[in-house]
Amino acid sequence: MSADLSLALHHVGIVVPEIEPASEFYVSVLGYEPKTAVIHDPTQTAFVQFFALPGADHYVELVAPDGEESKLLNASKKKIPLNHLCYRCSDIEAATAQMRDQGCLVLEEPVAAVAFDGRRISWLITGERLLVELVERGPEGSL
Repeated sequence: MSADLSLALHHVGIVVPEIEPASEFYVSVLGYEPKTAVIHDPTQTAFVQFFALPGADHYVELVAPDGEESKLLNASKKKIPLNHLCYRCSDIEAATAQMRDQGCLVLEEPVAAVAFDGRRISWLITGERLLVELVERGPEGSL
């Protein structure tokens, strides 16, 4: 990726069957603090909640399917929690295009996301089958 896109790790996505029971471990054992309430995103067919360690500049996102038709249902059933890496970027169109040009498959073109107050996200998969999410950089202090 070229430096002008200003990529930075935003969060690591962890798939869980249900957010509230899973969050107990992250809060009680690892010391994470909740940064959002549980958010329902019907476009992504998921419930999500973001957590951060004190002083960290990135998050852990717990992601749970929102029902039997959820895109995440298979991932949840496989019980492989690490789901994706998300990077914030200054220009989501350019970052998505550059990753496509470098051989990534675009799974979803930029679309507004509930969890990011309508800022857009895109989804890609690398040749090594790593799921990557891009999110538009938000104003200072935003998620």
